[in-house]
Order: sequence, then structure tokens, then C-alpha cells
Amino acid sequence: MKITRCLSAFVSLAIMFGISTAQAGDAAVGESTYSAMGCMGCHGPSGNSAMPDMFPRLAGLEEAYLNEQLQAFRSGERANATMQSMANALSDDDIANLAAYLSAQ
Repeated sequence: MKITRCLSAFVSLAIMFGISTAQAGDAAVGESTYSAMGCMGCHGPSGNSAMPDMFPRLAGLEEAYLNEQLQAFRSGERANATMQSMANALSDDDIANLAAYLSAQ
């Protein structure tokens, strides 16, 4: 019971202070997913978009931020027809791996 209260308190604090409880991804697997999903077509090699005004540069952004944004596209909280359809095909692990890969670039 005490452990449950401690865990509940931690989760509440994490939410209150915006601390991500998302799992860390595997960048090597994320690189493979990035290629397989065709992300490079818009966001460029390694997330370095050649047209950042049209397709955002993703390389080097914070892993937690990338994870959060992909989750938001998948849930429909963030609206973009192309990104929603791409994100709908991703599991939580895929998203974590992509975020790890792109943040490492």
C-alpha cells in the first residue's frame, strides 16, 4: 500500500512538473524505422530537412518532445492528415525509438 501511494505521488509530480515518464528508445531501431516509414522523403536524411519551412527539421530535438509530438499526432490531439496517418501506424515502442534516433542526430 505504501509503495502504491509513493508511485502515485511520483506520477502526480511528474505530470505537474511536465516530467516525461516515457520509456527511452533504441536509436538504432529508430533509424531503421525512420527509413522504413519513408520519413526521409519529407524530413530529409537523419531528420535534416532541406525545406524546413515546409517540413520541420527534427534532428537534434529533445527526445521527450519528439515522443510527445508523435503521440499527439497519433491521438489526433495535433492535427495534420499526413502525420496522423503516419503516426497511426506506429506503436509506442516505434515512437520511442524514432524519438531516440532523431534526438541523437
